[in-house]
Amino acid sequence: MDGVLVRGQELVPGADDFIDRLTASSRKFLILTNNSERTPKDLEHRLREMGLRVTAKHIYTSAVATALFLASQQPRGTAFVIGESGLIEALHDVGYVITDRRPDYVVVGDSHHYDYDRITQAIRLVHAGARFIATNPDVTGPSRRGIVPATGSLVALIEKATGRQAYFVGKPNPLMMRTALHLLNEHSEHTIMVGDRMATDIVTGIETGMETILVLTGVTRLEEVDQFPYRPSRIVESVKEIAL
Repeated sequence: MDGVLVRGQELVPGADDFIDRLTASSRKFLILTNNSERTPKDLEHRLREMGLRVTAKHIYTSAVATALFLASQQPRGTAFVIGESGLIEALHDVGYVITDRRPDYVVVGDSHHYDYDRITQAIRLVHAGARFIATNPDVTGPSRRGIVPATGSLVALIEKATGRQAYFVGKPNPLMMRTALHLLNEHSEHTIMVGDRMATDIVTGIETGMETILVLTGVTRLEEVDQFPYRPSRIVESVKEIAL
């Protein structure tokens, strides 16, 4: 989503036309985001306000992917959560109970309100045996005033304090791609991954067996591509140039 269709509070030029062309041609698509703060319905409203005609069913967040993963591992379990409504609602939707008493999992996601006491509590619960899950490994995120620490940075703190490694569900874990393909009821051979980050979007698409398209409207710059040991199938300036 970010860097491909939108940049902050602005629409990438041509993104609305790209989505309209996908819809008009009856192509199935999902808009992926590693950010776990907002629910798909909240993101639908945000994107529609910006001019993208999408619905919540088109939006797949790392929070939803994390909830589906936990439900597959331990149905109707319990979790202590550091995160926002997008993560909490996704866990409730799969039957999870949020608790601080002997939870099965400690789950960490994006938040702008990290609290020292809750971080301390998470560390103690992991020490006590709770399994450690995180929605995504992104260490920083964008804001109007510059970069801000993201989930990966907080997770590193908890990992250091506990000696336990978190399992990240979101990109670049191919698991998120595979569950997205399952939701689309499609095979990777018939699917294209469009992204702006070589280290997450493109490598995940490659490892899942998809054709990949790097757009230059986000994080990765053209001169940086040769630094990676893998390459996208195609490189375009923006989604406006992608022919259907």
